[in-house]
Amino acid sequence: MRPPETNELLLIRHAPADHGGRLCGRTDVPALLPSEPDLAPLRGWLSGCSSVVSSPARRCLQTAGALFPETVVATDERLWEQDFGAHDGLRFSDLPDLGVLDRETLAAHCPPDGESFAAMVSRVQPALLVLAARARAGGPVAVVAHAGTARAALGLALEHPSAGLGFEIAPLSVTRLRCHEGGLSIIATNWMGPGA
Repeated sequence: MRPPETNELLLIRHAPADHGGRLCGRTDVPALLPSEPDLAPLRGWLSGCSSVVSSPARRCLQTAGALFPETVVATDERLWEQDFGAHDGLRFSDLPDLGVLDRETLAAHCPPDGESFAAMVSRVQPALLVLAARARAGGPVAVVAHAGTARAALGLALEHPSAGLGFEIAPLSVTRLRCHEGGLSIIATNWMGPGA
């Protein structure tokens, strides 16, 4: 399997979160890391990354440490998951039913005391643009973050932020974006590594 190209921005969703059946956007829960042999192929494929940046969430830092054990991992507060406010920590079964919403309405929906997906995209976008420029200058660059962060990046690549909500992002999957002067293009989503 060919390694990532120098102009790639690689968004890696953290390993499964130990959330106990509860929504955990800003709740700082640990990751449930797979075994060393299971991580080895992806770790090897990622070994050529020029830099690694992580959300400060414990589950992301643990994932970054497992995938990049010899690398200094920077953190960026802007890469945190969406703030679900009063809904954070609720059991999935207790979350309010929003009914059928189109993507624009869903992106604008703000949980009590939280932030909307649209607001999250606005928060994440400046960080992603800096990292995309870094990838263009000599990547690849790895970002260990959240499903929401990857969805925000996909929405930016499609030049329609709410479109990112149309993607499901699996734990420990890689969203591969090519960075060019005109923006971002999508190489792959939910890529699980070589041999997967």
